[in-house]
Amino acid sequence: MCELKIGLAIPTYNGGAIWKESAEKISSINNKYPVLVIDSSSSDESVHIALKNGFVVKKILSSDFNHGGTRNLCVEECNTDVVIFFTQDAIPTEGCIERIADAFKDSNVACAYGRQLPHVDANAIAAHARHYNYPQKSHISNSATIEKMGIKTVFMSNSFSAYRVSIFKELEGFPVDTILCEDMYFAAKAVIAGYSIAYVADAKVHHSHNYTMRDEFTRYFDIGVFHSDESWIRKKFGGAGGEGKKFLISELRYLLKNNPKLLFNACINNFSKIVGYKIGLKYKKLPINFCKKLSMHKKYWDSKKNGISNPR
Repeated sequence: MCELKIGLAIPTYNGGAIWKESAEKISSINNKYPVLVIDSSSSDESVHIALKNGFVVKKILSSDFNHGGTRNLCVEECNTDVVIFFTQDAIPTEGCIERIADAFKDSNVACAYGRQLPHVDANAIAAHARHYNYPQKSHISNSATIEKMGIKTVFMSNSFSAYRVSIFKELEGFPVDTILCEDMYFAAKAVIAGYSIAYVADAKVHHSHNYTMRDEFTRYFDIGVFHSDESWIRKKFGGAGGEGKKFLISELRYLLKNNPKLLFNACINNFSKIVGYKIGLKYKKLPINFCKKLSMHKKYWDSKKNGISNPR
């Protein structure tokens, strides 16, 4: 098999100090692959940081950013066989680029994602979420794993992920009218089409968030919106109820061992997730202005308000 042409792509917007750290780390560990930055009209030093590290920069209006559409643009601009995505707040580790690229030696792999480790400032709640969702052992998921893995079959994260461009184009890429979870949407289409998803545990980045109760509510409201609009995913792969129970038990044990003082915070956060998700599933019954207030990704609702619906 011919060596695949690899490109790196990173959407940025006011990335601040963590983007500076991420860009410098990418530059230090990568001397082989081109890096494209799509910047949504940052008002800070994000573009300067990218250029200083030798990255190619394409600027777009902040109003034109879209989780799926902007990443589709990245794929088009890279013009490579595989595109590896980072987010501006993901700090790569040595060898992670080559290791996630190796997943595509299997010609049936449509996309891959790496292991996320908590940032150094992560609290115990955030650290557990990384450890739970990104285990130490690699695996392949496909149609044969649906019965065992359920919705986790199509788990993906574009904070550090890679896509085979030929399959990406065959399946028409990411949706451009989704509030988030464009990665899960594509993964679900790939599995249904007979392709596989690779989780590469030895390809690692540092990426985590110390979410507040409000953050969790708004984030899970948006996830509920996604699952309402893309209800076929839950019908095909199952809901998250069973997985949610496993997570709660795991989190309880982890916090009891590592930081019992955060148990109350964890309970409040998890309650916020459940309520936010349930309301998000019913968002069509709510006024758009109210949905915007409940949402983490508020710009999404401007297109809804204006009656704009972009085709997939």
